[in-house]
Amino acid sequence: MTEEISLDAPAAETPLYTTPFLLLCLSHALFAGSFNMMLPELPSYLASMGGAQYEGLIIALFTITAGISRPFSGKLADTIGRLPVMYVGALVCVFCSLLYPQLYFVAGFLALRFFHGFSTGFKPTGTSAYVADIAPLYRRGEAMGILGICLSLGASASPPLGSWLAKTVSINAMFYASAVMALFSVIIIYNLPETLQNKQRFHWRLLKVGRGDIWDPRALPAGIVMLGCYISYGVILTLVPDLSDSLHIGNRGTFFTLFTLASVSTRFFAGKTSDRIGRVPVLIISAILIGIAMLVFAHITTWKGLYLGSILFGLGNGIFSPAINAWTVDLGDPMRRGRALATMYIALEIAIGGGAAIAGWYYADLIYRMPAIFYFAAATSFAAVLYLLWWRRSAKTTL
Repeated sequence: MTEEISLDAPAAETPLYTTPFLLLCLSHALFAGSFNMMLPELPSYLASMGGAQYEGLIIALFTITAGISRPFSGKLADTIGRLPVMYVGALVCVFCSLLYPQLYFVAGFLALRFFHGFSTGFKPTGTSAYVADIAPLYRRGEAMGILGICLSLGASASPPLGSWLAKTVSINAMFYASAVMALFSVIIIYNLPETLQNKQRFHWRLLKVGRGDIWDPRALPAGIVMLGCYISYGVILTLVPDLSDSLHIGNRGTFFTLFTLASVSTRFFAGKTSDRIGRVPVLIISAILIGIAMLVFAHITTWKGLYLGSILFGLGNGIFSPAINAWTVDLGDPMRRGRALATMYIALEIAIGGGAAIAGWYYADLIYRMPAIFYFAAATSFAAVLYLLWWRRSAKTTL
């Protein structure tokens, strides 16, 4: 039995830690775990099929469809409701995870990665819009921070589990475990109350998107900052598995665990801090940390350097995530929250996919080329810092 949500209650009287919020956080953790658990093993899995030259596409294809689907998920979240959008995203994860063992050839694997991206194009958009609906305005950054912590916990626990299953049981056991996690992420939110008022019934015409449905111009600054900072994430996802192998680190998931634990350690206070001092100062600090982490990766020669870089990168991302989510909602049209968040997420997918594609293309299995890619990622993060300073000055605000 879920509790009733009063959408008309004053922000100061609206609690944050309600049953719907807590269930949503658990669902988000399971969803994140379902697709993150396989990331450390996918490069070697693809190489075993004879597709080593396509490793950069593992992330790039996933993010292309995630980006393509954002305008649709944003519009649907604002019309038919937040929950149906979440259901679609999670169920795509279930079906794709079940199909990986059946498509053991390069073309089939790449096609599946392309389709799998629809999951993250839908689930996070619906989840973030739902949280924005139920969180008190003055605790929005805190709410996004808690949601991010749950995502990070799912992402940190799952890669070592995935690697362990792949090595001790089978790679297929990892895929099936991923499907089970995604399925549970749907089940636990099935009875939540819908938060969208005046929702419509689904009709195929709702899948027709115009320019106004693709992005919310008011949220564009958040998209630009996301683009600058998250290119590094695509680079990391593509290069770290091979970098770990070159340093003779046995479990490739260890990096992701350290990164996520560092991220979790900052998300809660970062969200609350952005509520207190403003989003932009917090974003500037996080972008600087991400840039420094990329410089550390460019000079790695031992496992200690890799783990130091993972911690710095996690700290930067942990500070960045709740602030950028809350800033997007602050900037966007209150009546089009789904589309404002979709704008930011489109930039996220372009950044991750672009970073992964560039890294995979330039790297080409040549370790000595890695530093140049990390320098490039550092430069885009520092460019985001300059943009934030310019925006804050031109907008004349401390937001």
